[in-house]
Amino acid sequence: MKNPKIIKVSGPLVVAAGCGGAKMYDIVRVSEQRLIGEIIELKGDLAYIQVYEETSGIGPGEPVYLTHQPLSVELGPGLIGSIYDGIQRPMDVIRNKCGDFVPRGIDVPALDENKEWQFKPLLKTGQIVSSGDILGEIDETALIKHKIMVPAGVAGEIVEIKEGNLAVKDIVARIKTEQGIKEITLSQHWPVRRPRPVKEKFAPDEPLTTGQRVIDTFFPIAKGGTACIPGPFGSGKTVVLHEFAKWSDAQVIVYVGCGERGNEIADLLLSFPELKDPHSGRPLMERTVIIANTSNMPVAAREASIYTGITIAEYFRDMGYSVALMADSTSRWAEALREISGRLEEMPGEEGYPAYLSSRLAEFYERAGKIACLGSDKRGGALSVMGAVSPPGGDLSDPVVQATLRVVKVFWGLDDKLANARHFPAINWLLSYSLYHDNLEAFLKNNICEEFISLRKRAMRLLEEEAGLLEIARLVGIESLTFSDRLILEVAKSIREDFLHQHAFHEIDTYTSLMKQHRMLKIIMEFYALSQEKLKEGMDFEKIVKLPVREKISRLKYIEENKLQEFEKVEKELRNSYA
Repeated sequence: MKNPKIIKVSGPLVVAAGCGGAKMYDIVRVSEQRLIGEIIELKGDLAYIQVYEETSGIGPGEPVYLTHQPLSVELGPGLIGSIYDGIQRPMDVIRNKCGDFVPRGIDVPALDENKEWQFKPLLKTGQIVSSGDILGEIDETALIKHKIMVPAGVAGEIVEIKEGNLAVKDIVARIKTEQGIKEITLSQHWPVRRPRPVKEKFAPDEPLTTGQRVIDTFFPIAKGGTACIPGPFGSGKTVVLHEFAKWSDAQVIVYVGCGERGNEIADLLLSFPELKDPHSGRPLMERTVIIANTSNMPVAAREASIYTGITIAEYFRDMGYSVALMADSTSRWAEALREISGRLEEMPGEEGYPAYLSSRLAEFYERAGKIACLGSDKRGGALSVMGAVSPPGGDLSDPVVQATLRVVKVFWGLDDKLANARHFPAINWLLSYSLYHDNLEAFLKNNICEEFISLRKRAMRLLEEEAGLLEIARLVGIESLTFSDRLILEVAKSIREDFLHQHAFHEIDTYTSLMKQHRMLKIIMEFYALSQEKLKEGMDFEKIVKLPVREKISRLKYIEENKLQEFEKVEKELRNSYA
């Protein structure tokens, strides 16, 4: 076979001749600078290569080195707390080695090969194991026990298993299989475009609580569910995703900054190490992996970044953890698809995006789910995926938004009018929806209160009625409405301002438990029920609106989680106000 050579360079797309024997999605090294690229199309011995680094200065005639290996991530201890670029190169290691800029062609291991980890075996020599069985554990951080699993496709008898301090490349066990002795190290590689295998998938039935009232009460996402959060520039997509990362009850967070602005990623990298995990008080980075791929990095690397992120997330899911992945934003990822598709001279679809945009998005989101893990023990994991979408001007008819909505079950529609009015989260309650309400009913009845479901439905109905009444009030004036209609407007305003509005940087209001959300909504709806009753009995409307207890209702959000008994005092005062 002749040596592969570059014959054409078009931005991030390089065409090489003499690549017979190469396979789709194989990794190659381009030019003497050994830039990393991936084969995305083959025609005879021509390979079309998507290069994940800046290609300026390289040209026809330069060599291409085939690896015959797919684009893979290294999975093992050391992932938690790491900050990677889109192709799993550790940014802190590169900075220490080369300064503030990432040099082209740099090749550094994803995991520290010199650091030793204390391995505690859970199985013994002579035991029969299958794919997914846990050989032992490592205390990776104070929050995460890293479970070393038998790789997929390996099964047999343990002939040796070690204990003590080991590095990621050290052999931890030897397994006698039908194909011979397999040596197992602390780390393993997995191709990013191939979903990791599971035993079984289930319908999600437990909420992923985020501490954001508009989401947990009105538009919940389940553990193992999918959601998308589209909105125009400045409407708060990134802040909402940061809140999820901080407060959601997932055990592991994988945050993929996919083509977002450098200042937003910088804010993430500066704030996360300072944050404390609300459930344990430990630093949040002890359960977080960050993929930082900013808008000024090569466009093509965005395409790889979400696959890198979701493969790492699947790995922790397979250990039996609940994992949440935030992709910010899939629009930038789709732009990378569009650029490469254009360079390949493919027939464009809507707005220039490739015709396969929908199927690629579906492949990504379908890797979410609640699962039974491989292995002889009965452990389950969950991977929830939330993707921000940045359509131009907030246009929800954008192809990326529409393709995403076809595959996700939750839609949190952000509204720039709410954002401009300083209403956070700026999720429009009339546009948004969740298809998980039925799945979560049993959990809410058993763990919170059956009444919570009916309260949510009644509150949502009031918000919908408010929208119609405000239109009438604009035309004929609010004074022409009946007192019962004006009461609806007052209560809906209370739901909006006292319940849905949240302060992301207030130490108490930034997070609200499901139990507290139920108590807050219950008091607001009780105010409505009592006021309706008294209006019918002839009580003056102005007197109802100006009840002193309304001030306390507006401050319910500032009651601490360990002082929920104070809600009873407000409930009592509310009932006494009508006596």
